[in-house]
Amino acid sequence: MTDGPLIVQSDKTVLLEIAHPDASAARSALAPFAELERSPEHIHTYRITPLALWNAGAAGHDAEQVVDALVRWSRFPVPQALLVDVVDTMARYGRLILRTDPAHGLVLVTTDRAVLEEILHNRKVTPMLGARIDPDTVQIHPSERGRLKQILLKVGWPAEDEAGYVDGEAHPIKLDTANWQLRGYQSDAVEGFWAGGSGVVVLPCGAGKTLVGAAAMAKAQATTLILVTNTVAGRQWRRELLARTSLTEEEIGEYSGERKEIRPVTIATYQMMTRRKAGEYTNLDLFDSRDWGLVIYDEVHLLPAPVFRMTADLQSRRRLGLTATLVREDGREGDVFSLIGPKRFDSPWKDIESQGWIAPAECIEVRVTPTENERLQYATAEPEERYKLAATVRTKLPVVQAVLARHPGEPALVIGAYLDQLDELGEALGAPVIQGSTKNAERERLYDAFRSGEIPTLVVSKVANFSIDLPEASVAVQVSGTFGSRQEEAQRLGRLLRPKADGKQAHFYSVVTRDTVDTDYAAHRQRFLAEQGYAYRIIDADELLGPPVGGNDPLENDPS
Repeated sequence: MTDGPLIVQSDKTVLLEIAHPDASAARSALAPFAELERSPEHIHTYRITPLALWNAGAAGHDAEQVVDALVRWSRFPVPQALLVDVVDTMARYGRLILRTDPAHGLVLVTTDRAVLEEILHNRKVTPMLGARIDPDTVQIHPSERGRLKQILLKVGWPAEDEAGYVDGEAHPIKLDTANWQLRGYQSDAVEGFWAGGSGVVVLPCGAGKTLVGAAAMAKAQATTLILVTNTVAGRQWRRELLARTSLTEEEIGEYSGERKEIRPVTIATYQMMTRRKAGEYTNLDLFDSRDWGLVIYDEVHLLPAPVFRMTADLQSRRRLGLTATLVREDGREGDVFSLIGPKRFDSPWKDIESQGWIAPAECIEVRVTPTENERLQYATAEPEERYKLAATVRTKLPVVQAVLARHPGEPALVIGAYLDQLDELGEALGAPVIQGSTKNAERERLYDAFRSGEIPTLVVSKVANFSIDLPEASVAVQVSGTFGSRQEEAQRLGRLLRPKADGKQAHFYSVVTRDTVDTDYAAHRQRFLAEQGYAYRIIDADELLGPPVGGNDPLENDPS
């Protein structure tokens, strides 16, 4: 027995003691192959899942490294059965391999004949298979490459895709590095992606995922389709590409609700891809409009189902997914793995922070007590109405005002999900509101005014969750969200993580109504950030609303 911070249990749960001096090192060792499930104050619970193990294997970690990490940091002997299961599970990845055969085209090859026999007798798989070439090889129609990988993942035999990629239509793209250089982790991310040919790069918000995309484009030297969350994000990509690469304005097209330009580099929104006309996804034809050499999926964790389906047919194209977190609340992380590709690079947020590339952040949960009338409304409401009632209590308004008063002159975002609540906050704070109906030109004007310091506070809906570059923001106050969405929590903190010119840390507040589902959802939302090493301090709104007395300000860091 050692004095390690982990307790590894036979049901594949791992307990991490947060107060242990080696907790941070153990968390970093766990992150590649375990998923955080619960994160109360003292003990965090992780689970080792097959998908996490396969992602770790695809990213270059082997079973020996995983076993060593568990044994090294565990306080008690690790159950032998669990270690055997880790080795066996990781060995499942790559026993089936997709390759290109000069004589037979796309083939599925096995290193374990019994596995191939099992697959040949699976009713869901057999319609996708062609002729048996030899005892270890079966022919596959190229159109089934993506769907076959999806099914094989679900039956527990994830295939390694070595079938290669078409180069696509060539187009010269160079990085213009006269005034900047790729950071070390960005170069590692590009190399990890390129070595695998397709897959996902996971980096924290503010760490330069767009530059990773630009460098991948320069590697590919080919026409590129970039899919983004909204038009404002697309125009940010355009500005970055014009500033960082040899591309000119004539070479970059925008495919959105406002423009329909298809050029060697085309930036399209997911909304356009999923827009229906007479029941058909007519804009999905954009995927076939050119011989793309690279498809980039920005914020890949948000990929809509129709784009997943179309991507199943794009397996001969190089595909790069970019995201701050692979968490999907619909559980479709497996589709990202099989259709975009496995995780090729992942860097813990705190590692990037320690290098000075993102700002340190303090996370505070402020708990408010609803009025008696609000409590009665909540208690008698239907279950589906309760979160909105809890999240929009009027007692949150003075708390938001008090938080902003503690940070005079600091650029601040007030973030929520319910428009009536946001309008009320905007009026009370004298701040403009940006929501889904705000025109793109007006959004960009307000963002520019915020960046320049002309507007000190913006009230924003979930349209500002993703791909919005507001490096000046140093305070965010979250009043409501998309229920318990972990990726939304990560994206909202990410709005603050650009390094500050004065070197100061960022402040991220969640205002939560106690004794309601608002508190439950907040705990769920915080799980991903807890996995990255961020701890939430919980304070009472009454402490915050009272004036600080003799150094007893609840927002001051605890010196202990």
